[in-house]
Amino acid sequence: MHDYLNEHRAALIDELADWVRLPSIAGVAEHEPDLARSANWLAARLGEIGFPTVGIWPATSGPAVYAEWCEAPGAPTVLIYSHHDVRAAKDEQWDQTSPFEPALRRGRLYGRGASDAKGQVVAHLWGLRAHLRGRGAPAVNLKVLVEGEEEVGSPGLAALLDEHEVKADLVLYSDTLLWHAEHPALCLSLRGGINAQLRVLGPERDVHSGAVSGAAPNPAVALCQLLARLHDERGRITLPGFYDRVVERPGAYADLPYDDRDWLARSDSRHIVGEHGYTVPQRLWARPAAEVTSLLSGDPVGAARGAVPAVATAGISIRTVGDQRASEVAEQLRRWVAEAMPEGVEYELTVAEEVLQEPYRTPDDLPAAALLAEAMQEGFGVPKVHRMGNAGGGPADLLAHHVGAPVLFFGTGLPEDCWHDSDESVSIDVLLAGAATLAGFWGRLAEK
Repeated sequence: MHDYLNEHRAALIDELADWVRLPSIAGVAEHEPDLARSANWLAARLGEIGFPTVGIWPATSGPAVYAEWCEAPGAPTVLIYSHHDVRAAKDEQWDQTSPFEPALRRGRLYGRGASDAKGQVVAHLWGLRAHLRGRGAPAVNLKVLVEGEEEVGSPGLAALLDEHEVKADLVLYSDTLLWHAEHPALCLSLRGGINAQLRVLGPERDVHSGAVSGAAPNPAVALCQLLARLHDERGRITLPGFYDRVVERPGAYADLPYDDRDWLARSDSRHIVGEHGYTVPQRLWARPAAEVTSLLSGDPVGAARGAVPAVATAGISIRTVGDQRASEVAEQLRRWVAEAMPEGVEYELTVAEEVLQEPYRTPDDLPAAALLAEAMQEGFGVPKVHRMGNAGGGPADLLAHHVGAPVLFFGTGLPEDCWHDSDESVSIDVLLAGAATLAGFWGRLAEK
């Protein structure tokens, strides 16, 4: 498998670069044609590999690609899940290349979607090609669903799964990280996600500060006062009842190779902060988090007018774990804002109810997890595969419930890949190791 994949390294790079050139940006009307082209590109590749059933399913924000190859009686049926839509990118903020003009440098391919998540899908394509050498069909029954609206919260995914009655014995979810190229780890959990926007109101219009300063309400000040109370002095989130459903996991990830300097260098996070009493891996994967993802008020761009702003807004992102439920946490947020907002300040809080995501954890006794760990040892050439979680959210819990199967994670991303940021890139060596892992996993799964 390794020899075959190394011989086709240039073809893998060319294929991924070809796909990255399509700006399949989610949730932007002018890129709807690009999402369609991206879906057709992938459908063609799946057909070339040999899938007898390939289709494109229209969805709320972007088309999904579905393929099916079920010619292994008695073998398990696996649904491979990923996405082909990407985040928006600002050309002027990219140094290595323009976002949709892929460039290969020092063993990494740069471009939007190179890692999140087109690179992960391409690893599957080449893993299948390697697996199929000398055989007419996969050793297991395979279904592939690559959606086109994950980056906007997968609003149409549940309806697609129900409409087409997609069922499987296992879901292999490929939109995650694997910790370190030299210390790959098997991902076994995903945090949930809640996004909200808080809009604080001040004067009825922007008012010259020289006329009302000291007497008019300032929404920017009120918003900052509120957000400063989101965490206590020990880094704990102050929403009422927030930790009631958080499951304690003492000693989690203790054997994972971790070093502060390595983490800071690869994450570009400058400093380490967070909840006291927990390691960085635990804060990332076993503990919840709350972040302010945007702030806007006054004149942030261009010449200032010296006015007290009429409105201040903040984007708030909450990551959940354990048995926390998104609807309960959303209500806790509403209650906290109502109680913590300075007296007399008017506000509007909007929670994105249509894209609430629940946390998910792979069952501890899932046999496929041990098989995937064995395949990773072989694919990456390492003596041990560690365990990890994924700090972001996604529709894993939704997939488990609608497909009726446990979810196992395998991704080829790394913290240094700069997902959602400028100069996103992917390691070609990691993609090849990932493809080798997947090629070996299908045979192991069939034998069990």
